[in-house]
Amino acid sequence: MTVPQLEDEVENLTAVVVVDDSNSVEKPNLKGDWLNFFLLLLLYTMQGIPFGLASAMPIILQSNKNVSYNDQALFSLVAWPDSLKLIWAPLVDSLYVQKMGRRKSWLIPVQYLMGACFIYMASNIDEWLPETRKPDILKLVSVFFFTNFLASTLDIVVDGWSLTMLKKNNVGYASTCNSTGLVMGMMMSYLFFVLLTSEDFSNKYLRISPGVGGVFTLKSLFYVLGILFMLITTLIAIFKKEKDNRLEDDHVKLNIIQNYSLLWDILKLPSIQILALTLLTARIGFAATDSLAVLKLIDAGVPKENIMVINTTILVVKITVPLVVAKYTSGPKPLNIYLTATTIRLLWNISFVVFIYYTPKLITMNGFVNIPEYYYVLLVFILSIHKILPNIMAVSTLSFFSRISDSRFGGTYMTLLNTLLNLGGAWSSSVAIGMVDVLTFKQCSLDNQNNCSTANLKNMCNTNEGDCVVIVNAYYVETTVCTIFGIVWFCIFRIILKNFQTKGPSYWLVNIRRPSSFSYGLLTGDLKLLVLVPVTVLKYEKTRF
Repeated sequence: MTVPQLEDEVENLTAVVVVDDSNSVEKPNLKGDWLNFFLLLLLYTMQGIPFGLASAMPIILQSNKNVSYNDQALFSLVAWPDSLKLIWAPLVDSLYVQKMGRRKSWLIPVQYLMGACFIYMASNIDEWLPETRKPDILKLVSVFFFTNFLASTLDIVVDGWSLTMLKKNNVGYASTCNSTGLVMGMMMSYLFFVLLTSEDFSNKYLRISPGVGGVFTLKSLFYVLGILFMLITTLIAIFKKEKDNRLEDDHVKLNIIQNYSLLWDILKLPSIQILALTLLTARIGFAATDSLAVLKLIDAGVPKENIMVINTTILVVKITVPLVVAKYTSGPKPLNIYLTATTIRLLWNISFVVFIYYTPKLITMNGFVNIPEYYYVLLVFILSIHKILPNIMAVSTLSFFSRISDSRFGGTYMTLLNTLLNLGGAWSSSVAIGMVDVLTFKQCSLDNQNNCSTANLKNMCNTNEGDCVVIVNAYYVETTVCTIFGIVWFCIFRIILKNFQTKGPSYWLVNIRRPSSFSYGLLTGDLKLLVLVPVTVLKYEKTRF
């Protein structure tokens, strides 16, 4: 019998014995898994700190009059490592020291490097982020891009580890650890990076008598973060033992080239191709609101410290949201809650437009900013919905990813899906911010021919005691376009997503072929090996339905 004939026989045998396992999932139960649950929560919290620092920077920069929207668009590039981590994910999945552990081989050195990076930032942050002149945008972009690169690498590692650290019936809780931990890390970043370093906030809420600067300096903050990262990493390296992945029933060892080929094999799945299109376009409907709404509130006169206080308070609520919705997202149809939240977020675009439009009138009295209490009540309500809904959607999406990812290649598979999701948010956000200056049209109040499009024209208008008045506000234009697109997207992809979550795990498995086993068996004449070949293929090669 020839090799192709033998392969055909094995494929036929495989197709006969593989059955649909969509209804064979054991119910979740964290008994005996609580320590692993809390460890995952800690690891995701550590990831959330650098992500939170990067997300807080635009709010800090917006309060500096020398920072333009083009500078904001440039800084938005720091979010791209989380969208490009697919490039190096196969390296993380295939290169490791077996004695150290497949995931710890990357987790330990990367977290040590993150700690060292924070210490380096501590010695330079005062120079990069001065109070009286324009910040060094390029250096800030470079250092925050690198810290986000490290955090994205950790995300690859921990996502892959979560699929084997938790029991198979509990992998749905990985999304809970992910969402809650990231929010906790971001809350810590907001609290220390913005509020406790703010002189206004410290004097108003934390000090008995006014003082200079915040209760913490940025330098001391980064030193503390660097030391904590190294200490926690040392404890994990000593006390947490990783299971030998070779003992797993579905273990498959792939080299670097095979891992990169695996990406192509995953992307060739018709279901993944449709899911990729869905994820890359899913956030367009909210791009303008997510990227510009808070910055527009600061432009209107709302103090950034007050917005950060509200955001930090909301983060406390967001920590509990994944735990509340876990019983829905850990079930068989986690995307139902995602679709429901999508419709509410599209409606919330309109609420933000109305709120931002009337903000200058509500907070200004006799030419001075005087914010009434009822305005803050409205602001808290609108921002709460704005922040909580994406968190709910993230939990349901990650739960869906955990269910469909092939655990044999968990790091690569999960990273691919997360990359597609994050890339959809990154490109739409960067475009939304970058188009602000292009779509904003101004006119000098004293000269209709002066469109204030350059610095010289603005100075000319100001010299003549005129003001550059906005004729067309890009935020309203972009929000309208994004909302219309979001409605169309929902009508198209709603049924597709509902259908996807009814498919069993075998629908998403990747075929792995090993012709070397056949060749070796035929060349050596080892009858035992030839008998075991079909068993090996049945173990590692499964047919999609």
